[in-house]
Amino acid sequence: MADSNANLGELILTYDTAAGEALGKKENHTPKIDAPDAVDADKAFELKVNVGPHPNTLEHSIRWIEIYFYEEGRPFNPIMLSRVELAPVLSEPSTVLKAKLQKSGVLHAVEYCNLHGLWSSKKEIKVHKS
Repeated sequence: MADSNANLGELILTYDTAAGEALGKKENHTPKIDAPDAVDADKAFELKVNVGPHPNTLEHSIRWIEIYFYEEGRPFNPIMLSRVELAPVLSEPSTVLKAKLQKSGVLHAVEYCNLHGLWSSKKEIKVHKS
């Protein structure tokens, strides 16, 4: 059971921090970020986030996916890029986004499973100035 005094960030599981009962859940719950390692500044690029394979029933499903960007040198981070609400049974836990960045940083994906909580992953991305 999670510590009731924990901060929200301490309750978010990752592939590397999953322990105990969560170890067996990490393959099916950790968001997978598919994005280039480097992009040109202010040029749109596509990024995808997928979760699973994962059950998709009323009783057990991924309910939402959020994508954030931690921008180097920004005083307050992260920047929310997207939030996708997912209907059980009818929506698969996957999203595609076109984004433009001005600075390098880290993409973060967070998903919520109604039975197994919050899971996240991250991917560094370099931005080349034109």
